[in-house]
Amino acid sequence: MNITLKYGCNPHQTPAEVLFTGKKSPLQILNGKPGYINLLDAFSAWQLAKELKTATGKEGAASFKHVSPAGAAVAKPLTDEYLQSQFLAKKDYSDVTTAYIRARGGDRMSSYGDAAAVSGKVDSCLAEFLKQEVCDLIIAPDYDSEALEILKQKKKGEFVILKIDPEYEPEEIEKRDYYGFEFSQLRNTAHITRNIFSDIVSKNKEITEAEIESLLVATIALKYTQSNSVCAAYDGQIIGTGAGQQSRIHCTRLACTKAEKWLLQQSSTIRNITFPSGYKKVDKANLIDQILTSETLYEEEKKHIQAIIGQNLPQFSLQERIQFFKQFNGICISSDAYFPFRDNIDRAHKTNVSCIAHAGGSVRDSGVLEAADEYNMKLIQTGLRLFTH
Repeated sequence: MNITLKYGCNPHQTPAEVLFTGKKSPLQILNGKPGYINLLDAFSAWQLAKELKTATGKEGAASFKHVSPAGAAVAKPLTDEYLQSQFLAKKDYSDVTTAYIRARGGDRMSSYGDAAAVSGKVDSCLAEFLKQEVCDLIIAPDYDSEALEILKQKKKGEFVILKIDPEYEPEEIEKRDYYGFEFSQLRNTAHITRNIFSDIVSKNKEITEAEIESLLVATIALKYTQSNSVCAAYDGQIIGTGAGQQSRIHCTRLACTKAEKWLLQQSSTIRNITFPSGYKKVDKANLIDQILTSETLYEEEKKHIQAIIGQNLPQFSLQERIQFFKQFNGICISSDAYFPFRDNIDRAHKTNVSCIAHAGGSVRDSGVLEAADEYNMKLIQTGLRLFTH
């Protein structure tokens, strides 16, 4: 199979193509013309969604941007409060739809213009939802006929629709050309199961099923996230990822800051903000993000937002935030390698993280453990590093 691409990573990188040298390609392009980055995102997103279903038994979904997940989640019913926080109407949503809504809603700023993946057949419910979102492509194992027709109308008929054989497994050795050199390595075939969370080294060992599910989502996501990376998850979905940072504490700060924004979006104060009639969902999301970082805004920006929403900007002091986060039990963090210093644990505590998983094996493990015990957190050593580059 030979796919000619519009260009590579950038418009000046032509020619560009993707080759599949096997006997039968597992990929079908049902609509549109994918680009270089499109396919990189699609293949990683598909693997993530598929592994979520294997690990949890629930439909999985991923929202990918620039070869890292903006969000990932398993299917669960959506509460009225959750729907309101995402500017969505109450209706019956299919499992693949709730999985993707939760994946996309984990970081709706980063999911803008994403590559979507779901583990099951795309139905008309998901297709109708996607039709309203800014999304570049979807990859899935199958589509029903009605869903396919809906999606083919998106982006003036140019929406990329990919079908992947769910039984496909690539060769064990993967290769990559870079700077005139060919790299090869054993593909990362590590299976993320609940068993890797059995080595609880902290004094508190009372891990819940909800925490295990969230750790599964976070850790599987890390397998497909550019390193260094730390992932925060709650109730079976990612709520904050710090990806591609050179320092692990910066990963943790980024993941926790994103998680805190997601948590505050659930507050009645934020959910009940009113917007002008006809205000688009993406503009609402951008405005909420500004409101939740209002301490960084200039006075002119604050006045502009106040004029739009017709009220003073909601303010959350540090203590108010910490108190609000305490109502969310089971927030988890997973890291793609060990935490080298306790500052990561200190930062996680402010976000009410109750359970942390990391590879362990650092000469400073004792300091990290001491911090976890101080906060009565559960600390797990997986013994598994999950770097991705």
